[in-house]
Amino acid sequence: MKIVRFEHASRQRWGVLNDDQVTSIDAADTFEQAIAQARSGAAGETVPLSAVRLLPPVGRDAKIICAGLNYRAHLVEMKRAFPEYPSIFVRFASSLVGHGEPVVRPFNSDCFDYEAELAVVIGKPARHVSVEHALEYVAGYTCMAENSVRDFQQHNTQATPGKNFERSGALGPWIVTADEVPDPGRLVLTGRLNGEEVQRSGTDDLIFSVPQLIAYLSSFTTLDAGDVIATGTPEGVGMTRKPPRYLREGDVFEVDVSGIGTLANTVTNERRPHVG
Repeated sequence: MKIVRFEHASRQRWGVLNDDQVTSIDAADTFEQAIAQARSGAAGETVPLSAVRLLPPVGRDAKIICAGLNYRAHLVEMKRAFPEYPSIFVRFASSLVGHGEPVVRPFNSDCFDYEAELAVVIGKPARHVSVEHALEYVAGYTCMAENSVRDFQQHNTQATPGKNFERSGALGPWIVTADEVPDPGRLVLTGRLNGEEVQRSGTDDLIFSVPQLIAYLSSFTTLDAGDVIATGTPEGVGMTRKPPRYLREGDVFEVDVSGIGTLANTVTNERRPHVG
């Protein structure tokens, strides 16, 4: 089952995608309500997918927790030592757009980099969860363009500034429920820039697997239904290329995850603000 968050006729709603038709779940205000009603068969109006604007499938109050440097080959290309614990940072919901929406290249940086990632969506509250039972708390999976503003990311030891420029990343196009993804460690993740493959890896190259990430994160915070975990990006990012290959206006970056779908976004330049 594919769960979407969309806008149609000036209303933002959750819904279920079947082929090219979106059926709304009108009584759902949260992801937890949406997935419960979708499973029970509750349904509203049906409209063509082509008639809606897809939004990032995350609530405004959801926690978006990201793991950095979590692919072995990416860690090697970044010349980093293998970690004992995951490297964790957070993103704000305002930093993400949906499928088909432009991502914004900030005016005050020339180092806007692409990052293809698998994202995990939590389905019920998780606290002190074991690795063995972690997947029981997963509602589904989606694609993320967890793009980075590299110079701001490197201003200090904390990655937050370079990860939270408004509308710099993307999430979607939908959430595929966990019953359709029996093993998140056996997926293929691909990043394409203007149709050219620039990243490709199996998720079996993750240093910390999806269950390990859930167990670690739930050891210090409660993961609530609708929270998102970005699992990291594989090798091939723009900053490691010679010369570096950063995103420019008009570029199209696609994130493809086998069994889930393809997230695509065009890059647009941020307008330089007028300072009076």
